[in-house]
Amino acid sequence: MRRPVIAGNWKMNKTASEAVAFVQELAPRLAPYTSVDSIVCPPFIAIESTAAALRGTSLKVGAQNVSAQEKGAYTSQVSGGMLAGLVDYVIIGHSECREYLGETDAVINAKIKAALAHGLTPIFACGENLAVYEAGETNAFVSAQVRAGLDGIDGEAVSRMIIAYEPIWAIGTGKAATAEIAENICGGAVRATVAELYGQAVADDVRVQYGGSVKPSNMREYMSCPNVDGALVGGASLIVDDFTALVAAAAEAKG
Repeated sequence: MRRPVIAGNWKMNKTASEAVAFVQELAPRLAPYTSVDSIVCPPFIAIESTAAALRGTSLKVGAQNVSAQEKGAYTSQVSGGMLAGLVDYVIIGHSECREYLGETDAVINAKIKAALAHGLTPIFACGENLAVYEAGETNAFVSAQVRAGLDGIDGEAVSRMIIAYEPIWAIGTGKAATAEIAENICGGAVRATVAELYGQAVADDVRVQYGGSVKPSNMREYMSCPNVDGALVGGASLIVDDFTALVAAAAEAKG
């Protein structure tokens, strides 16, 4: 069975001191759930202090993005080499980066390769907007994103990645996709595309998360899906009790 993984995307929330205080409370609460990989992804300014506070605990740290470039005149950017040793994971291709920062599939593909080159595990996000969903084109759209994002990456690397399906229409809107929708896309689009590209063994290894208005009240429903291995979580990851409940639900369902 694939190891469940819960990642909290804090987005532009929490100062460095707030982040440290938060994880110092959270880490002991998550210690009993050894069957689940738990990750927090703070803003860049809080990564170093958060990582230091979590040394010796099971709670891991991720970044919210990475540059495709190694170094140079790229104002505001952070490279994989700068993150290596501080984080284990990095979110790449989040819908907000696609929309607000203009990240294309080609840029996302380059960022995934840069992360892998520095030993970081990409959490590769994909997902459709409401228009695509209502047109019944979700499977084809998400499959195309997966193909583009993984272009030129070998199967061994893909097997160690995490792919997060996040329907844009369900992120921060209070509208959550049903478990049936999550299972259909995580299995029928994401994992099926990986199987087509790399074979069933790689598809069976890669972990697929669902994201989009995930909360303690619906987590067990998602984790009951055979092809949902965890969640990429926004708002609920900012509350200690909620984050703990999500991890507990994952452990009970698949730990």
